Amino acid sequence: MPHTGRTRIVCRNGCPIDLTDLEIVSLNTAKAIIVLPPTESEDPDASVIKTLLAITNNPHRRPEPYHVVAELHEPKNLEVARMVGRDEVELVLIRDMISRVIAQTCRQSGLSVVYTELLNFEGDEIYFQAEPALVGRTFGEALGAYEDSAVIGLCPKGGQPRLNPPMDTRVEPGDQIIAISEDDDTVRLSGLTDLKINEGAIVSRPPAPPAPEHTLILGWNKRALAVVRELDSYVAPGSAVTVVADVPEAEDEVARLQPLLKNQTATFQLGDATNRHTLDSLRLPAFKHIVVLSYSDALDNQEADAQTLITLLHLRDIAERSGYTFSIVSEMLDDRNRALAEVTHADDFIVSDMLASLLLAQVAENKELNAVFADIFDPEGSEIYLKPAPDYVRPGQPVNYYTVVESARRRGQVAIGYRLKALANDAAQAYGVVVNPDKSKEVTFGEADRIIVVAEE
Repeated sequence: MPHTGRTRIVCRNGCPIDLTDLEIVSLNTAKAIIVLPPTESEDPDASVIKTLLAITNNPHRRPEPYHVVAELHEPKNLEVARMVGRDEVELVLIRDMISRVIAQTCRQSGLSVVYTELLNFEGDEIYFQAEPALVGRTFGEALGAYEDSAVIGLCPKGGQPRLNPPMDTRVEPGDQIIAISEDDDTVRLSGLTDLKINEGAIVSRPPAPPAPEHTLILGWNKRALAVVRELDSYVAPGSAVTVVADVPEAEDEVARLQPLLKNQTATFQLGDATNRHTLDSLRLPAFKHIVVLSYSDALDNQEADAQTLITLLHLRDIAERSGYTFSIVSEMLDDRNRALAEVTHADDFIVSDMLASLLLAQVAENKELNAVFADIFDPEGSEIYLKPAPDYVRPGQPVNYYTVVESARRRGQVAIGYRLKALANDAAQAYGVVVNPDKSKEVTFGEADRIIVVAEE
């Protein structure tokens, strides 16, 4: 472990389902309890549920509710886990979450950077803040009330968080503002009355109609089918997805999934994606998006990442030699290999374990965040999109970010940042992604730049 600052790490040896062993970790003094599934288990969810039983039914437990965060793999186990944990446990379906991130990110370059920014503890995070001064005002008015915080939703008193509610929703007494900010004490009203919005720069250009998309998935693991299902929620009718993997039994699984898909057809081809001949035979120009999944079910992390790296190097060489343009998103298992993978100039890297760990840590800090992130990752309702900047403001004209926020508001959307295409390959500049910019600062957007918004579609 690197230097952990003011946090002291204490390790204890024992069985998490044994009541006697649980006594040595002082559950009754814990602010939060995180329950992780065992890595070497054929049924990890069963171990998690038994641990939850041991915690919540401990005869020596404290009378006050625990704050427990538990990781599950299978949706079918959610109901039983909820019965065991009741209101004390926040359940996180990690496999579904990673599949949704991969499906969303392959269609929107830079989205994984936005998610990482919101999940880690180094930059801006999501906070809940009561703001009596906004009571009686609309949600749309609240968007411009903060200089260095980005309002994304409301949490009604006694209710569930709502991302991007209707702009005319009134802030009621006891409601909380949900905002992206540097810290909890930076969610404060600016007091500005003149936001210097440039009306002449606001564009009301309608978005381009969705067109069918062809997606190529290289590799295979337990998340592959979920990725295909999630893609089906976003793509236009007439789309197609092709899965190429060195796993013969995957063909039957893809075939069984096909009748359940509404917007795309799914086909399977047996092949080794690390083999250049296989890639050359795939007619890559036909694909708009390419996803490289790790063989995490069959190989250890380093070997699986090595195969991913070989595939990425081949894809980048093919693109450079032939002039093909397609987005590439790859799944990495070890964050240390991400630095090696960056030489391939892939558009995005999804480090599965890192994102899962960050999400669990965030929910351990604030249980209400579980509902927020579940809403963000769910294809229903509002999600995070990177939209063409020229749809919001005139390219080549300096504007402050209040102007962008106002343009998005008129579309029923919440603008939370932007991505500059010129910095898309610069890791030191977060690949051009800026979340929660100072709204008074001027930015000049180009044709290829993107506005990051919370929107329904």
